[in-house]
Amino acid sequence: MKKAVVLFNLGGPDKLENVEPFLFNLFNDPAILNLPGFFRYPLAKLIANRRAPTAKKIYKELGGSSPILHLTQEQASALERKLNKDDGLSEYKCFIVMRCWHPRADNVINKVINYNPNEIILMPLYPQYSAATSGSSIKEWDDICEKNSFKVKTSIICCYPTDENFIQAHKDEIMKKIKNLENFKLIFSAHGLPEKNIKKGDPYQWQVEQSVNKIVEVLDVENLDWVLSYQSRVGPLKWIGPSTEDIIVENSKLGKHIVLVPIAFVSEHSETLVELDIEYKELADKNGCKNYSRVPALGTNENYIKGMSNLIINKQDYSFNGELFPPKIQCPNQFKKCPCLSYE
Repeated sequence: MKKAVVLFNLGGPDKLENVEPFLFNLFNDPAILNLPGFFRYPLAKLIANRRAPTAKKIYKELGGSSPILHLTQEQASALERKLNKDDGLSEYKCFIVMRCWHPRADNVINKVINYNPNEIILMPLYPQYSAATSGSSIKEWDDICEKNSFKVKTSIICCYPTDENFIQAHKDEIMKKIKNLENFKLIFSAHGLPEKNIKKGDPYQWQVEQSVNKIVEVLDVENLDWVLSYQSRVGPLKWIGPSTEDIIVENSKLGKHIVLVPIAFVSEHSETLVELDIEYKELADKNGCKNYSRVPALGTNENYIKGMSNLIINKQDYSFNGELFPPKIQCPNQFKKCPCLSYE
């Protein structure tokens, strides 16, 4: 049995001149700007053009490009080795598909077709499901398969916010940072979403909360001072909160050692390396913070790779083919956007 594992991530510009087209791809996604194409296209062009100068400054801090592809390739290699070691009945090959920059789905599908797998497993590198991230990537892949008349048994790991290995991986990384600390505030920071997305049935916020609650439970630290907050707010819409910036200011003024945990990012990129490490640290320093540290993204953490491998081999998911595998987490019914509810 040959199995192709397609890893979904957002992607990032590989050089400064590609920052604007990357931003255009981001905002031209109907899952981001839910408008008809003839409105969305020019608006995405306008937004990308206006944001490009600021974004270029951010990527200059990273040496002129995003590291996310290289880091995702490391994750793919580690996962492929783990899968082929753990499952002697199948041969696995991992493919990377980025939503907003290369490699894109319409190119990668040819490589998957040439591999000629018996089964495809879609594995978002987004532990918590959102229509704007996992949902958008899954839909694009489905559309590309239909366009290419490519029909192969396809299963999806739609979300894994409370997977025991994912939780253990976070515990490992957090304990390395806090084991000798006193008077610290553990801030779990996730990328925000407009409130309207949640009201329309997106399960992202609920799933992030489940992740954090499980991590706090397994940390088992007496009187742990922690909070969940949301970063990267843009535009005039009301976003879910509290804001990571506000939490940092408040606890810096209280003299707390700030410890940030990127709870929804598994790869380092601009939102961790620049926003958390540089911009928010400057904010903390301005407000009296004397100690500031950040837990790394999971990357190739052994337990995280093990968790993905187990999920893929055991397929605790649902399938496009109507075959139901009970997920490890079941979203409440109000979150109708979650694929977990699609095959009840």
